[in-house]
Amino acid sequence: MKKFFYPALFHKAEEGGFWISFPDIPECLTQGDDMTQAYEMAVDALGLALTCREKEQQPFPVSSDPTTITLESDSFLVVIEFDLLAYKKRTSSRAVKKTLSIPEWLNEAAIAMDLNFSQILQEALLSKIQA
Repeated sequence: MKKFFYPALFHKAEEGGFWISFPDIPECLTQGDDMTQAYEMAVDALGLALTCREKEQQPFPVSSDPTTITLESDSFLVVIEFDLLAYKKRTSSRAVKKTLSIPEWLNEAAIAMDLNFSQILQEALLSKIQA
């Protein structure tokens, strides 16, 4: 399990919500309408920044000691936990081939209706998982 912890500065936005910056990763910025969304967006932005660095074979920056970060008057510090393996699993769109068996009559009826077997199976699995 590859977990990383990076300090993030949550700044109160004038229009409401928060905008987030990472002292160790200057190109990583995001925002959220409330604390929950801001935290989730921070995790996703951090994931995107780190996986981009990984693809470009750049090292991950060393995480700053949170006690050394200077806060501005409109900001507060939140340490973001990031699980690289979980992020990759969640964001991977790599297709996996599966073999399945269905009754012949059902196969013929579906082909006659020009149905996309993969799409229907994905939608059915998603509805079961999210239920």
